[in-house]
Amino acid sequence: MMQKGFTGYWSSKTERGVWRTSSATSFCVYSRAIISDRHHSSSIDPVIELSNVTISYSSQEIATKPVLENVSVKIERGELVYLVGPTGSGKSSLLRLLYMETEPDSGVVRVADFRSDKMKQSDIPYLRRSLGVVFQDFQLLPDRNVFDNVAFAQYVTGNRGKAVKNRVLHVLSRVGLSHKRRQFPHELSGGEQQRVVIARAIINEPWIMLADEPTGNLDPTVADDIQKLLIGLHRSGMTVIMATHDYRLVRNFPARTLAVMNRRIVEVDPRSLST
Repeated sequence: MMQKGFTGYWSSKTERGVWRTSSATSFCVYSRAIISDRHHSSSIDPVIELSNVTISYSSQEIATKPVLENVSVKIERGELVYLVGPTGSGKSSLLRLLYMETEPDSGVVRVADFRSDKMKQSDIPYLRRSLGVVFQDFQLLPDRNVFDNVAFAQYVTGNRGKAVKNRVLHVLSRVGLSHKRRQFPHELSGGEQQRVVIARAIINEPWIMLADEPTGNLDPTVADDIQKLLIGLHRSGMTVIMATHDYRLVRNFPARTLAVMNRRIVEVDPRSLST
């Protein structure tokens, strides 16, 4: 049985360890059997699981349009996973499902012990304290310096005093910005601002990092530096899920790669991605 993939094809009858592509492909899609063998063998429950999830988008200008349809995927604890696909394919929608800013139309999203079908509004802050979220457009507070931007994530959870100061200084050191702690966002380069965002995201010691196009506005050299920082967090045990359209970055720092396309999610070979 052949099913069309993201300009390519996967086959449920493909021999194990072999992937195939049509002549017109821009990257290659693994067989589903290989995905099952590699990612479902662990006896530990996946940290993230989507089961038959459908989500739609609508606005005053656009009628209801399916973004993801009947999608199922599992992500194991400690994985680094890229989400790739064209603009508007549903990468950001998938991330919003994970930090439960939106609910699926049908199906279930599970993040550790939090389930979308059983979540109360009062549960959402507890989920989000376990997540670090990095945005492309930084979303820093312009009237606060680097120290206070990072400390803000502690203040909103009720922490105060010396413990906050020590924690902020620790994470700023981790992202290489201790010497910039008194500067304001407008005084920083794009790469430095993104490091502040990462520091803010990890200050509460999350076990999952969600990064939405974190290198999208950065030049290649700075993007590589930010990616190395995220990989360092992954190697320390954090689960990192990164939405990106920077295929160069994915090829240079390969990891499990999921393509969001045609309202589906399929696994692809990062080495075969092309711009």
